[in-house]
Amino acid sequence: MNIHENVKDYYGRTLQSSADLKTDACCTIADTPAYLRALQSDIHPDVARRYYGCGLVAPLALGGARVLDLGCGAGQDAYMLSRLVGETGSIVGVDFTPEQLSVARAHQDWHKDRYGYGASNVDFIEGDIEKLGELGLAPQSFDVIVSNCVINLCADKRAVFRAAYDLLKPGGEFYFSDVYADRRLPDDLRHDPVALGECLGGALYWNDFLAIAKAAGFSDPRLVTDRPLSINNDALKERLSPAVFHSATYRLFRIDGLEPACEDYGQAVVYKGGLAQAEKLFALDNHHHIEKGRIFAVCGNTYRMLSESRFAPWFDFIGDWTTHFGIFPGCGTASPFGGTDAAAPTSGACC
Repeated sequence: MNIHENVKDYYGRTLQSSADLKTDACCTIADTPAYLRALQSDIHPDVARRYYGCGLVAPLALGGARVLDLGCGAGQDAYMLSRLVGETGSIVGVDFTPEQLSVARAHQDWHKDRYGYGASNVDFIEGDIEKLGELGLAPQSFDVIVSNCVINLCADKRAVFRAAYDLLKPGGEFYFSDVYADRRLPDDLRHDPVALGECLGGALYWNDFLAIAKAAGFSDPRLVTDRPLSINNDALKERLSPAVFHSATYRLFRIDGLEPACEDYGQAVVYKGGLAQAEKLFALDNHHHIEKGRIFAVCGNTYRMLSESRFAPWFDFIGDWTTHFGIFPGCGTASPFGGTDAAAPTSGACC
C-alpha cells in the first residue's frame, strides 16, 4: 500500500479508539490550558473516543473567525473550535477517512443543540488535504487554519503548506501541531504502516520543515511550544532508534515581505490586555511573552505580525521604519565579520 492507503487503513480500520495508539505522539492533552480542556465535556462520547490529536490546537482571538481544520478526523477539534468562534464564526473540517467523517457528521445536530446555536456552524468535507485546491474552497477565505498532528501523515507536505498559504486571508495564520525528527528518516520507516500511523514515520526533519514553510510563503515560522515524545512500544522504538522526535506547535502568518532575519527598526509594542485567556500576558511564541502595560521592544517582523493580524486591536504600536539599526540583539545572526580564528579546523566542521 502507498502512504495514503496506509493512513486510511490505520485510522479507519486498525484504530478503534485512542487507547489503541502505541505512542503519545498524537493524543496527549497534558499541556492544554484548563479552559480548553473544559470544552471536552461538551463533546459527544462517540466523537471523543475516535480522537487521535495532540490536544486542541487553538490560538487566541477566534471570536467570529472562519477556521479551516485540516485532517479533522471524527470532529472533536472542529466542534471545540466551533465554541471558540461562536455562532457568528464558522468551521470547515477536511478529512479523507470516510469512517472518521461518518462519526463527525452523525453528531452535528447534537453539538448544535448542546451549544444552543440556531444552526450548526460546522461543515465537513471529504477530501485530501494535499489537494485542497480541488475542494472548491475560495482563495484567501480563512482567517485561521489549524491542523493537529496530521501533516506528518501526508506524502506531499509541500502541497499542504502552499495550499494553506493560498487559502489564508492576508494577515491570517496557520497554527498547527505536528511531529518532527532530529534527522531525515529512511524510506522503509516512512512507509512502515505502524510507524506512519503513529505519527512518527512521516515526521519531517525540523530543518526541512523550515525550508518548506518558507518556500510556501511563510517567511518567518514561529515556534510556540514543543515537547519530546515517548514511544511506548519496544519493537517500534527499536526500529526508529536512534532518531529523536518532538511534538511542536508552530504559527505561520500570511504576511508578504517579512524579512529573513530579525531586523531592528527601534520599534516596540504595548499589550493593552483584555484578550480572553491572556489578560495579563500575551504569548506570541516561545521567545515573545509580552506583559500588559510594558513597553516591549520588537523586531520588524514581530511588529508586523501583531499590527497586520487579528491581534492588532489589543496592542499599541511605537515607532516606524525610518531608521534601521541592524540585526535585533539576541534574535538573529550576528555580523559574520571579524571572527576568523587562525586556529580553527580546516576540515571536519561546518560552523
